[in-house]
Amino acid sequence: MQHDDPLMVGHIPAQDRQVRSLLDSGRFAEAEAAFDELIAAGANRVAEQWNRAAVLVHRATLAWRLKHIPLALELLAEGWTELDVDRPEGPAAAHTVSMLGYLLETIGHRGPALEMMALSVQLARDSGDPATLAHCLCREGNARIFRATSLPTEERATQFVLARDLFEESRSLARPGQVRRSAMAGLARALVGIGDRETAERVAQEALALARAADDWFSSSVANWVLAVVRRQQNQLEEARTLASRALDAAETIRDTMLMMQFSLDLATICDALADPVGEAAALRRTVSASWAAVEALREGLGQALEQRRVAVQAQRMALAAREAALRDPLTGLTNRLGLERRAPLLLEQTAAAGRVPWLVLLDVDWFKDVNDLAGHTAGDVVLQEVAHLLRRECRADDLVCRWAGDEFVVLLVGSSEDSQEAGPVVAERIRAAVHNHDWRLVLGRITKAPTVSIGVAAGPATLEHLFAAADIALYRAKRAGRNRVEIDESPATDSPTTA
Repeated sequence: MQHDDPLMVGHIPAQDRQVRSLLDSGRFAEAEAAFDELIAAGANRVAEQWNRAAVLVHRATLAWRLKHIPLALELLAEGWTELDVDRPEGPAAAHTVSMLGYLLETIGHRGPALEMMALSVQLARDSGDPATLAHCLCREGNARIFRATSLPTEERATQFVLARDLFEESRSLARPGQVRRSAMAGLARALVGIGDRETAERVAQEALALARAADDWFSSSVANWVLAVVRRQQNQLEEARTLASRALDAAETIRDTMLMMQFSLDLATICDALADPVGEAAALRRTVSASWAAVEALREGLGQALEQRRVAVQAQRMALAAREAALRDPLTGLTNRLGLERRAPLLLEQTAAAGRVPWLVLLDVDWFKDVNDLAGHTAGDVVLQEVAHLLRRECRADDLVCRWAGDEFVVLLVGSSEDSQEAGPVVAERIRAAVHNHDWRLVLGRITKAPTVSIGVAAGPATLEHLFAAADIALYRAKRAGRNRVEIDESPATDSPTTA
């Protein structure tokens, strides 16, 4: 099949596109081997340059068509969850929502399916990408024409009119290629549904000719189905049966479940009308009936399993977020004491192994009781938040900044080897000056004593307890010496960690 589909290039990795190309060409043994190679390193592993949700949902469609149902559900649920977490916007998000909706429609989970496809059209409009919009319009149109065939006459006409408008806009936007062919074939079916058989047949014949030239099984299948419906309405049942058989053969070639179920039912109805003497129609009806019952049961179970899996993935993320929150101070957003105690041993070990000197900076807010007494505890909370902000600003991304307790903060410095010998005193003085020079009037108004910090600094390869004890002694000296100053631990550094 000629792959001129805008979904592919720029949104999906080349290896994923290759699997789809093999599937769309009916080469399932090769597609299976290529898919196994694709997921060998992990089905949900996606390189950073790609939109994760888009790739996961696309792989779910590949897994579904290859009958890897549990994997399809897992990928689909994870891709769906990615959309829950990230606000969808842009062409990749539009394609993702559209694929998700179409796959849900295919497996019979119809509740959110059409809403998702309508949302994808809006996202595509907002993105300003005509190719993406054309594809999303076409997907929604296909879903509407297949849904319309099972509705009462009054509701059916409305769906066909909506589908016609979607396909016409899609055809006007799409470049020559697969999307335009699909839009033409779908438009033909919508035109039959609203009673314009003459135009429908002309458009279907044109779509069929283009599809055959491009080896496009999907568009060929739909176009043959449209012509079968037209011939059936004209009571030309022999030709209708031939065309319906071709449509079903093409659908089976690409394993499109939605097409297979619709076309097999229509073929059974035509055969029944012909009263085939060899019992072909009766056999087909029994086969379709059994298949339909099995697929309906499968669809119901898959819909429930999909929702349960999606909820489970979301619950796992919430549990992970809760564990992360347990290591954070809710007021300042800094790591809390528990987080420091858990992370510090590994950081100290890595710092020492890299030949760097670890430093622990312990600071206490001066006059903090006065702030609470004179300005109130709300102002005191804001002071702590401001100090936390200044600490983040003055420290490096690799340093661990912690609110230890009350108005005490800890910074574990794991800086570069070039300046690690003097990093502690330098960073401590920078922090002290930042707090001293900060404009506190917006927080506290006119007060006699603006907050400052006293700081104790300790260094050396040692345990967290040893460094903290040494820095605490230095902090006590800073307090006794008049506050708003830095004192450095004067005990000799050891060559190996010691126990406090």
